[in-house]
Amino acid sequence: MDINRAFFLRVEDRAPRWHVLSAKGMVLGRLATQVADLLRGKGKATFTSHTDSGDYVVVTDCAGIELTGDKWDGKTYVRYSGYKSGLKTQTARQLFDKDPSELVYRAVKGMLPKNKLSDQVLSKLRVYAEAAHPHFAQINTQEKAAK
Repeated sequence: MDINRAFFLRVEDRAPRWHVLSAKGMVLGRLATQVADLLRGKGKATFTSHTDSGDYVVVTDCAGIELTGDKWDGKTYVRYSGYKSGLKTQTARQLFDKDPSELVYRAVKGMLPKNKLSDQVLSKLRVYAEAAHPHFAQINTQEKAAK
């Protein structure tokens, strides 16, 4: 590679991989940081901020996630319906009881940059509350190709 030329990753040169992470016993923010970096491809030598150079990520065991301090009851998630008195708030515990995978999804979404590429990057994230996931074919194919 010539150092006097700028590098731009072409779509046909992308080689995304599949990563499986278990959230059991992990702190939510630290897990979300790792996942966001994998989704964007920040650990690759071919990283360019304006293209999608990241990998696919499968997060399992979200029911075993941990939050530090008083975040279970102190952290609130807010949404607004658009109507008068339509402001709805939930604590992290209420959201976790309803759907543990939503807690991880929202944390990762918050770690990604707010630009046109974020929806495309976020579509490569798969989050499951239990250890089972349906993506064995992609992961096994990838391991066979590496051998």
